[in-house]
Order: sequence, then structure tokens, then C-alpha cells
Amino acid sequence: HLGIVLLNPTKMIYVIGFFIGSLLGLTGAGGSIFAVPLLIIILGLSPVNAMGVALGAVAASALLGTVAQRHHVLWLPSLILASGGVIFAPIGKYLSLHVSDNVLVLGFTAIAIIIALRMLRQSIVQPQSSAHVRASIPSSSQPSHFVACRLSPTGQFQLKPRCLSGLVLGGSVIGFASGLFGVGGGFLIVPMLLFLSSLSMVVAIATSLAAITLISSAGFVAHLWLSEFSSNDLLVKILLGATIGMLVSQRISRFIAGPVLQKIFSILLILISLMLLAQHFYFSSPSAM
Repeated sequence: HLGIVLLNPTKMIYVIGFFIGSLLGLTGAGGSIFAVPLLIIILGLSPVNAMGVALGAVAASALLGTVAQRHHVLWLPSLILASGGVIFAPIGKYLSLHVSDNVLVLGFTAIAIIIALRMLRQSIVQPQSSAHVRASIPSSSQPSHFVACRLSPTGQFQLKPRCLSGLVLGGSVIGFASGLFGVGGGFLIVPMLLFLSSLSMVVAIATSLAAITLISSAGFVAHLWLSEFSSNDLLVKILLGATIGMLVSQRISRFIAGPVLQKIFSILLILISLMLLAQHFYFSSPSAM
């Protein structure tokens, strides 16, 4: 792999970790979707190992975010959602070890670019929907569609069969994608919760973080169990950077405009995804040497 070394490699590990934590703190998601290409491009990790390390970093960062936002978490729905993900994340991780790096890179970049384009369009067409970050004050929202998970007067899910099946099925699909491509799943979980219910954005993000913690942990444990990669030093440095990034971003997130942040995020994600494709299919090919 052709690593792009901008700083001392050790310092770059902390920078990548800080970036992961900052994104989770500002948007409630996005850590792994950026971590994977950065770990591949800058540190030269293989796609499989980059995805495994990203899962570990996101799991720890999401845990920190969950603790900070624990008063907004709907615990039972998050556990039900995560139950399917915990089962299918190891299956996705197992499959990732038996497909080519080309398939993993293509699949990951396709997901990243689709997410980026969706976010960019949302920030332009519906800027009010992206005006919330984790530090926002919870606000109630009225359902604009038939919701599967209706809320009780206390704000809890009424866990009827339609709601339960939606949470378990959605969590299973997200868990499989998480294990296969190393994505934490926040960009999928939050829209799913908002589709299934009439939660406020803040409650949806906090509940998502709790589920991400469990799903990403399951994928990371499966990575350690199934792969031969072992670099505790790398992971510790990334986690330290992510923790600092999470703490810093939580203090400044309420001052940053959601739509502007989302546009910047989307454009950066598209650029980094294209860089990953170029690095993997051109710079790493024998003909480019």
C-alpha cells in the first residue's frame, strides 16, 4: 500500500483517532466511515484490518458518547435493535475474511458515497432536518407517516409485534453490514429509528449510540477472534485520540450549524472515498510502481 504520510506516523494515529471521536461527538455517527479509508490510505493497513480496527475505535467512542447521553437513551429498544446486530456482525466479519480486498473496497466506497450524497441532498433540500447535533435540546416531533413504534405518554416505545420485528430486522441488516465493511451503523440506525417512530433527533442519536456500542463491539471481538491481526498499541493510540475528540466535540457541537457541518462532512467523505479507490486500484497496482 502507498501510505500518504503527512506527519509522523505515530502522530497521525492520534489524529485519526481524534477525527473519529470528533465526528461521533458532532454528528452521532461517521467515525468508522472516515476511519476505514484513513487507516488504509495513511497507515497502509489492509482493508480487512482497517475495518476491524475502526470497529474497535467506534465501539469505544460510542460507549463514551452513550454514557454522556445516557439520560436520552431508550435502553430497551436499543438492546432489541442491537440483539440482531450482535448476532449478524460476526457473520459479516467472517465473510469479510473470505472475499477479496477489491470487493471490500468497492462495497465500502459504494456505501460511503451513497451516504454522502444522501446527506448532501438532505442538507440542501431539508436543512432543518440536519440542524440537530448530539448536544441539542430534545424536541418532540409529530409523525408524518404511519409509524411502527408508537410512543407511550412517557416517551417509551410501545413494543408491539410490528415494532419488535422492525427493530430486530433492521438491527440484523445493520450488524451484517457493520461486520462486513467495518461501519459502525450510525448513519443507518438513526434514519431507521426516525422512520419507525416519532422520536426527537437527539433521542434517536443517543439510542443509536447505545446500539452502535454493542454491534461494533461484537464485530471487533469477531475480528480479534477470526483474524491474525494484533496491534494493541495502534488501537490504544486511536482510542486515546478518539476519547479526546469526543470530549472536545461535545463541548463545541451546540455552536456548529448542522446543515453547514453536514455539507462539509458529505463533500469530505466523497473526496476521501475517491482517494481510497485511487490508492487501492491505481497506486497499489503493479503497473503503477
